[in-house]
Amino acid sequence: MPDAQKRQTVVVIGGPTASGKSGLALAVAQAANGTVINADSMQVYNGLARLSAQPPAADTAAAPHRLYGVLPPSEICSAVRWRDMALDEIARAQGEGRLPVIAGGTGFYIRTLTDGISPMPEVSPHLRVQLAAEIAAEGNENFHKRLAAQDPVMAARLHPGNTQRLIRAMEVLMHTGKSLAEWQALPPAGTPAHLRFIKVALLPPRDVLYTRCNARFLQMMDDGVLEEVESFPPPQKDAAWPLHKALGYPELRAYLDGKLSRSDAIIAAQQSTRHYAKRQVTWFRNQMAADIVLETPDAAAILAAL
Repeated sequence: MPDAQKRQTVVVIGGPTASGKSGLALAVAQAANGTVINADSMQVYNGLARLSAQPPAADTAAAPHRLYGVLPPSEICSAVRWRDMALDEIARAQGEGRLPVIAGGTGFYIRTLTDGISPMPEVSPHLRVQLAAEIAAEGNENFHKRLAAQDPVMAARLHPGNTQRLIRAMEVLMHTGKSLAEWQALPPAGTPAHLRFIKVALLPPRDVLYTRCNARFLQMMDDGVLEEVESFPPPQKDAAWPLHKALGYPELRAYLDGKLSRSDAIIAAQQSTRHYAKRQVTWFRNQMAADIVLETPDAAAILAAL
């Protein structure tokens, strides 16, 4: 492996939603001639830029931003696919003499980049569409029972309500004849030896984080997020897209469909956001193995480690 001093530095900023990651990444990028690279599984799609809290035009004008809104909402962006795109953007930034600054809240994306991932088979999109239609027709509970009969290990790991992961487990089993658990147990593919990752966890105190979550959703409402959701294609019976699970989407869709009042939708969306932020804090605290842990955005602490 190359000497640590000769490896090319990549800053990786992870943390919960509404913690200030994007602003911190921008501050580092501006100070160190950097490029901000998205590591959020919702922000990678176009169609719901406000709801997914993609950086505003002022930020993207202040420093290059990559992998925001680059995929159509009907596609699936697996961790492996994101990693490949991120490595391309890292190389692009370095080729331009810029510091790559990864920023996002999808821990699995980040871990796939920094720690590698067990090799996974590529599965036909047609099989995925077929299974999506099947689970919609028979219901999650029955689909889960069918998976349990063929792959009890994965079925025991998955909640019947987790549609996307149920489909993933079944498609891998059908395509390869092996359980996804067997694939996940394989040694992870190595990370690029020429890269040196500085991992930063931004973890505000809980009361501060929850206040930010609540305030940001209200700001989104003021900024027209409801109109954005209204114009976005609603989920079809056999074809829900990843963005249909974006924070706030189910609640605002329910309001637009007359199932919730506006105030109840806002309260429910804020609660969902806080719950998700809490899970993210737990993940980043226990799984990231951060080099730097911050309670407040502190670009100077990161710049000092470069």
